[in-house]
Amino acid sequence: MDGQQRKNIRPGLRVSVVQKNDQRTGALTEGIVDQILTNSAFHPHGIKVRLTSGQVGRVKAIVPFG
Repeated sequence: MDGQQRKNIRPGLRVSVVQKNDQRTGALTEGIVDQILTNSAFHPHGIKVRLTSGQVGRVKAIVPFG
């Protein structure tokens, strides 16, 4: 699924995000969405979320359960 569309993101979803300080390296952090921070329906760099761990980043991928 697409991390650029707000409609695809919801609290409780497992996602991979890139944090602000990792943008140059592209290092991903995996976690569970706690809160959606982007108000617009689309963002070209990914929807910004806060994870349950407190980390903030832009969604690059939605991790399938399984």
